[in-house]
Amino acid sequence: MTGTLKKMFSRKITPNLEIRLSLPQYADEIFAVTDSNRSFLREWLPWLDSVNKSDDTRNFIREQLHRFARGEAIHVTIFSEGAVAGVAGYNEIDSVNGIGYIGYWLAEKYNGKGIMTRVVLDLITIARDDLKLQKVDIRCATENTRSRAIPERLGFTHEGTLRRAERVYDEWLDHEVYALLLT
Repeated sequence: MTGTLKKMFSRKITPNLEIRLSLPQYADEIFAVTDSNRSFLREWLPWLDSVNKSDDTRNFIREQLHRFARGEAIHVTIFSEGAVAGVAGYNEIDSVNGIGYIGYWLAEKYNGKGIMTRVVLDLITIARDDLKLQKVDIRCATENTRSRAIPERLGFTHEGTLRRAERVYDEWLDHEVYALLLT
C-alpha cells in the first residue's frame, strides 16, 4: 500500500477541503472537536465515553496507522478551511473479498454543507483507483437521516436493514446497509 500512503498523506478535495491520513500530531485537535461535540455525537457513536483525553485519541490514531500499514483500514482527518471538521475512512478493508466499509462523523457546525458527501466521494475514488476494491459498504443507524442521506445521494443501493446491529449506550440501534459496486 506504499503508493496509497504517498497519495493519502494529503488529498485536496476543494480549495477549502482536504483529507489527510490521521497522524498522532492531530490528536489534540481531533480530541478537542470530539469533546466539544459530545452531546451532538453521542446519539450515534458508542465510543465517546472511552475518549476522555487527547492521549486516548492519540492511541487510537496509532492503532489505525498500524492497521493502515497492514492494509486493514484507512483513517483520515477532515480539514475544512484548515481546521479539523471530523474524521472518515475505511473502518475495515476486506482485501480477500474486495470490500471497504466506510465510517464517518463531522462536528455539528460542519453538517449540512456537503463536506461529508465530497469526502465519501473521494474515498470511493481511492477504493476504485488505489485499493482496487469491488464494493464499498456504508452502514448507518436507521434514524440517522443525515448520515443515510450520503450513500443515498451518491447512488448506493439500499441492501437491507440489520436489526439491533449496534448498542449505543442503553439503546439498540438498527442499521441500514448501503453498497456501491465498483466493478
